[in-house]
Amino acid sequence: MTDLLECDYGPLRGLIGAWKGDKGLDVSPEPDGTEENPYYETILIEPAGSVKNAESQLITMLRYHQVVSRKSNDEVFHDQIGYWMWDTAQSTVVQSLAIPRAVCVLAGGKYTGDPGEMPVSFQVHAALGHEDWGIVQSPFMRDNARTVGFEHELRIDGDRLWYAETTKLEIYGRSFDHTDTNELTRQ
Repeated sequence: MTDLLECDYGPLRGLIGAWKGDKGLDVSPEPDGTEENPYYETILIEPAGSVKNAESQLITMLRYHQVVSRKSNDEVFHDQIGYWMWDTAQSTVVQSLAIPRAVCVLAGGKYTGDPGEMPVSFQVHAALGHEDWGIVQSPFMRDNARTVGFEHELRIDGDRLWYAETTKLEIYGRSFDHTDTNELTRQ
């Protein structure tokens, strides 16, 4: 069996570990405007090895679990699982995620930097109906809180991780950019 840490994780290698951050800010839609929630979170990112698709595409994976809590009352308001994937041959970073609101996203983007140098930065995106990088959601979410776009930017610098995420929604009769940002440190 291959050692999971010996796989080529490319620019994702720096994500491996347990992360904590308490500088988060969630800006979300409300029927009469917006709500801002300062938050803290943990993200556990573990090596998951590699797979070969159709005997020709090699993808290396990291599995993650993210739990986000409000600072105001310690209530968990976001729980997400997924994978970060690296396709070396195509220089492509892929994120697949599922949240328990009946929404799943497959986002991707080209990586143009040197995967061995710090800091590492990359961005993935998805859109409803996009041929390559898409969004799937339940009929209720489609009709009441439709996700139409997703962008996620990360920067890794040693034991520091920063991200900005925008989920483009159609909710409460309007379009809304639901944003989340945080800085985390490896534990």
